Amino acid sequence: FCANDPEVFVQAALLAQDYCDAIDLNLGCPQMIAKRGHYGAFLQEEWDLLQRMILLANEKLSVPITCKIRIFPEIDKTVKYAQMLEKAGCQLLTVHGRTKEQKGPLAGVASWEHIQAVRKAVNIPVFANGNIQCLSDVEECIRKTGVHGVMSAEGNLHNPALFEGRNPLVWEMAEEYLEIVQKYPCPLSYVRAHLFKLWHHTLQVYQHLREELAKVKTLEGIVDVNKELKLRCQEEIANQKDGEKPKEGLPFFHWICQPYIRPGPKERCKENGNSETEKAVRGKRALEEEEDGNSELLSKNKQKKKLRNPNKSFDPSLKPKYAKCDQCGNPKGNKCVFNMCRGCCKKRAFKETADCPGHGLLFKTKYEKSLSWQSSQKVIQNPDTSRRRDREETDDLCSSCGTPSGHSKSRKLLLPPRGLHADF
Repeated sequence: FCANDPEVFVQAALLAQDYCDAIDLNLGCPQMIAKRGHYGAFLQEEWDLLQRMILLANEKLSVPITCKIRIFPEIDKTVKYAQMLEKAGCQLLTVHGRTKEQKGPLAGVASWEHIQAVRKAVNIPVFANGNIQCLSDVEECIRKTGVHGVMSAEGNLHNPALFEGRNPLVWEMAEEYLEIVQKYPCPLSYVRAHLFKLWHHTLQVYQHLREELAKVKTLEGIVDVNKELKLRCQEEIANQKDGEKPKEGLPFFHWICQPYIRPGPKERCKENGNSETEKAVRGKRALEEEEDGNSELLSKNKQKKKLRNPNKSFDPSLKPKYAKCDQCGNPKGNKCVFNMCRGCCKKRAFKETADCPGHGLLFKTKYEKSLSWQSSQKVIQNPDTSRRRDREETDDLCSSCGTPSGHSKSRKLLLPPRGLHADF
């Protein structure tokens, strides 16, 4: 889970604890979405908050709490960080040997030295993460750091058979994966993202297949792309000359699952070049640059929006400035009587039995109508008493004897307001 509130974290974990063996608190995500949402690696300086989250989770949950963290530049601070989490109740710790700034083209090499120091300083199991591209890396990491286990992210995405020590053909892994997806469906965007990783090196050779994979709209269409990729690669294998070696410095030919070493900033600049053609295919720019408005480049999603609406501007200085909700910081309703967003306004209006015409919330009005309806129900439930009262107030008297004439004035029956339950 990603979280930054102890109560919310525990309430979410309670929903999952009966279906899992442990709950993992993600304190390692370095992405911009984690910065915006205030979670992941952007909580690593807030030790009091992390202690409260883990302590409360240990108190309320029936399964263990584990954590994944990123390191600080200083080994001593990283060790104290790990010891704090252990003392709070973390029962297994995964250490990614990079700082939160080491991501994308700035990822660099993970520090196993930090991981080794944490392993020696705590008494709970420690897993290592970083620099794992093949099975020999797993064995070397365990030998050098003494950890109890190893995780792999990108290495495993490019070669799902990494922990088996195999390098299978890319289309075979894709076929196996697509069979699983057909049995357990998921959004097509997830499938596409996995195959872009799995086929990374092959798609550098067959660019048109990259376009087909990006545009395909059905799982059957993706299966067809895999068949075409398989056919192209088999033709290339059949025409391969004796003694031919892999190109682009790869350890294996592109149709074999293998790691992808992300180029650093200098290498990427060389890759991108200055020509217009090369600029068109250059890598992603940092999200921070786009968010600050310092880059002329746009994300793929924004490029699509620009194609649909050429006049659309993404300049942050031109965005309308909204007043913030007094409670949560989201944009507030312009006509809200409490100066809040709709969600916060609804909670307060319900708690105080108040109306907010700006958000269309009428708790007070509906409550008053319900009281009026309940009083009318009492009249209906006691007909004898009401009949006597009605006669006294409304019946006409006979002009000759003074008894009720029986010609009662008409009365309207009060019905419950629309939308209100009878026992409101």
